[in-house]
Amino acid sequence: MDETQGVVSNGIPLPVVRLNRWLLLTGVILAFILQQPWVIAALLVMLLSAITLGPRGSLPFQAAFRLIPDRIREATQRGDVEDRRLMRFNNSIAAILLTLSLVSFGVGAPVIGWIFAGMVALASAIALCGFCFGCFIFYRFRLAQVQWRSN
Repeated sequence: MDETQGVVSNGIPLPVVRLNRWLLLTGVILAFILQQPWVIAALLVMLLSAITLGPRGSLPFQAAFRLIPDRIREATQRGDVEDRRLMRFNNSIAAILLTLSLVSFGVGAPVIGWIFAGMVALASAIALCGFCFGCFIFYRFRLAQVQWRSN
């Protein structure tokens, strides 16, 4: 078992979550400044690999473990982690929006494409400030499931 396996079973350390958010935010901004939808495609590939392969397939996860291992270890020891399901849910929402963005670019509707990509950047920026829309939706959905099962 490698060092990352224990961390994964306890959740995703918050420094990894923040790195993921920063990559999405800066990637969309860079794509917009350069007017290059291929950057959006690269972000989508990054998300899809994390969604399908888990932390071992996640570029932000692997980069964080190589670049800031001490912060990862400290966050894990403090219990500053995010539920893996929540991270996958948020990444899935971002992947759907980026897919819609690329489809919009593909059908000749770049303004709509930038709006979808901008939604990812805006959600990432707001999450970095402390409120996560995906987390809110996830927990409301889970609460509705519990209420539905109890009826």
